[in-house]
Amino acid sequence: MQFLWPQLLWLLLALPLLAAAYLYVISRRKKTALLYGSLALPRAALGPRQRLRRHIPPLLLLLALGTALLACARPSATVTLPSDTLTLVLAMDVSRSMEATDVEPDRLTAAQQAARDLIVDLPASVRLGIVSFAGTAAVVLPPTSNRRDMLDALDRLHLQRGTATGSGLFQALAVLFPDDGIDLEAILFQDDAARTELQGRPLDESAALNGGRKRPQERPAVEPGSYRHGAVILLSDGRRTSGPDPLDAARMAAKRGVRVYSVGFGSPQGTYGTGSLLSYYMQLDEPSLRAVATMTGGEYFQAGSAADLSQVYRKLSSRFALERKETELSGLFAAASVLLLVAACALSMLWFRR
Repeated sequence: MQFLWPQLLWLLLALPLLAAAYLYVISRRKKTALLYGSLALPRAALGPRQRLRRHIPPLLLLLALGTALLACARPSATVTLPSDTLTLVLAMDVSRSMEATDVEPDRLTAAQQAARDLIVDLPASVRLGIVSFAGTAAVVLPPTSNRRDMLDALDRLHLQRGTATGSGLFQALAVLFPDDGIDLEAILFQDDAARTELQGRPLDESAALNGGRKRPQERPAVEPGSYRHGAVILLSDGRRTSGPDPLDAARMAAKRGVRVYSVGFGSPQGTYGTGSLLSYYMQLDEPSLRAVATMTGGEYFQAGSAADLSQVYRKLSSRFALERKETELSGLFAAASVLLLVAACALSMLWFRR
């Protein structure tokens, strides 16, 4: 627990002084008490329970005052609460390497089945969108809460050439922020224009071409991971072969506070695959995937099998169901103070009529 106004905690030093003042008043009362011919009568009338009762209302009053002072210092703590409505975008690699059979029956089929398990376990408050990427990226399913549409979208995935991890992440951000003008074609064009400029194109011509393209809306940068209404799961089994750098897309996500949970699917050591009369070597780009997750406040997972991937998705699903938030507890402390004060007054009236 921490306090937003910790300087007010110094007022708690007054509580021992008030307790000392109470004890002093009690001792003064004893000295000025009426003299009885015999002390047996008042002692028998009071009894040990009565002598204890007389101190309970003042003690409750002292606790009420201390709790009120804590409320004034504005305590806060990180608590786990049910999450609000959240939009989740699943960006799946559908490059030709996903046909490898090192994960039975093959990587794509295993990834689809794990995604189906994720959909089944998703809380009702979560909307899901699906983006696929290979040589480029495409929106397979806009965000929806219809589970049937999600499952049908997974069946429409098909393999393509290339691995444009950055394109997949940019497209996922465009799905999360449809009003921000994040245009993947414009981003790709800007990269091509920059390369053409280096090859000798005049600066004014390149600037004119860039000026005619739609640019993403500039947002004030926020703390990475602070966006509470959406997140991205990025699944990839290989290295980028085309498209923008995924770290550039991660910087855009970090500026918007979006967490990216990256999943490396397959063996980190790599393996050989064959398809369409071509053989190729497949290896995870763990440094890039880990960097994307770290930069955005997310987390990187490595899944070497279908069971590992399903377990990763289960972990993520439970995180989306419950959300850890920094919550101010001043109202709770103030309510406790009022209850203690009411209890002190009620007991004083009930036992002593005052």
